[in-house]
Amino acid sequence: MRSVSDAHQSVLATAKELLRRGLVEGTSGNISARMEDGNVVCTPSSVDYTAMTLEDLVVVAPDGTVVAKSADRSPTSELGLHLACYAAFEDIGSVIHAHPVWATMFACSRQPVPACVDEFSMYVGGEVRCAEYAMSGSAEVGSNAVEALRGRGAALIANHGMVAVAQNPSKALHIVALVERTAQIAWGARALGGVVPVPDKVVSDFAGVYELMRSL
Repeated sequence: MRSVSDAHQSVLATAKELLRRGLVEGTSGNISARMEDGNVVCTPSSVDYTAMTLEDLVVVAPDGTVVAKSADRSPTSELGLHLACYAAFEDIGSVIHAHPVWATMFACSRQPVPACVDEFSMYVGGEVRCAEYAMSGSAEVGSNAVEALRGRGAALIANHGMVAVAQNPSKALHIVALVERTAQIAWGARALGGVVPVPDKVVSDFAGVYELMRSL
């Protein structure tokens, strides 16, 4: 089971960086990391990233039971999504759910983000699939996302946003930013006449690199 040694600090720093990069807006999106004891630290519900401190973070057990929090804080409303990812993938230490504009456009059209830049598969594993639709906050959001995430570092959440998984918050943030950038590139390529696919062998070879890097 993979964990993050500096989980609290990493979650807070990544939350603020997500906002700085424009990958979240207001209090939307959420971040978590698995701690060495198996519990999960996550961002709280409805707290502005600019004002968020370490004391605002919430710690939950794998079953969702709150272990530690400030008196007036509650875990993110998408906690089920995070916990489903940790239960399914022991090789991840962090989960980020965000609503970046270009990736969410693909999620709203329920189309995958293609692996149209050759090194994309090295960091994400291949095209970013769109999960089956489920209402926000429901258990199905997590189970559907897990299916779309198999062999991937990211998945789109239909009519909602995206989720990224990685060894730690910093790497999950890199995946979110890369998917958002590639979604914008793919949109532009379509406007120019269409995306020319990367050869299947290149995608396969880079996906193999992704699997190796994820296991380290």
